[in-house]
Amino acid sequence: MQPILKGVDLKINPGEIHVIMGPNGAGKSTLANVLMGHPAHEVADGQVTFIGKDLLDMKTDERARAGLFLFFQYLQGVPGVTIEKFLRQAIKEKVGFPPAFMTFRSQLEQAGQVLGLTGDYLDRDLNRGFSGGEKKKAEMLQMTTLKPKLAILDETDSGLDIDAVRVVYENIRDYATADNAILIITHYGRILDWIEPDAVHIMVDGKITKSGDRSLAMEIKDSGFDPYKGR
Repeated sequence: MQPILKGVDLKINPGEIHVIMGPNGAGKSTLANVLMGHPAHEVADGQVTFIGKDLLDMKTDERARAGLFLFFQYLQGVPGVTIEKFLRQAIKEKVGFPPAFMTFRSQLEQAGQVLGLTGDYLDRDLNRGFSGGEKKKAEMLQMTTLKPKLAILDETDSGLDIDAVRVVYENIRDYATADNAILIITHYGRILDWIEPDAVHIMVDGKITKSGDRSLAMEIKDSGFDPYKGR
């Protein structure tokens, strides 16, 4: 078994936005997958508490129902399942009954307009034939519809042009409230153009090597990650 995460100690409170930055291969995406319960990873030691519950004892669907949401870095297409059908079923799984048809459709259309998703977008198969920006906006629509307690956003800005990055991060900023928390995983400091994080963490070789505030991310923009390696 290849150890990947070797020293991750984080506490994220409701109402907070945390950012994890680090080079490729640092373990950032592995952390996101472990929290969501990806079967490819085994937790050999440590514990994770989520809203007073032992997260590691919960199945992936139970974690989602409890309010955990993972914004994937790489998104797969789902033929035969439209965005609206997918979200309608997700809401049913979360609350136990389907949402009212017309009201829900109207809510999705309004949320889509904010993200710049118009026309027949809701009737298209999930992530099929979407551009990179459309895929990320579809994930954003899912997040704002499902209203998770903790949203984990893995490389949200990967592959997006500057306009799409702005739309996505402005919606993340607007989603943040005192009742939820957001963990953003990224390589880039450009997130600071739109979001003021409560904490910034540097991850190198599976470990959190330094934590700080916005100024730490500014240091990364100037010097890269080399000064934090080998700590």
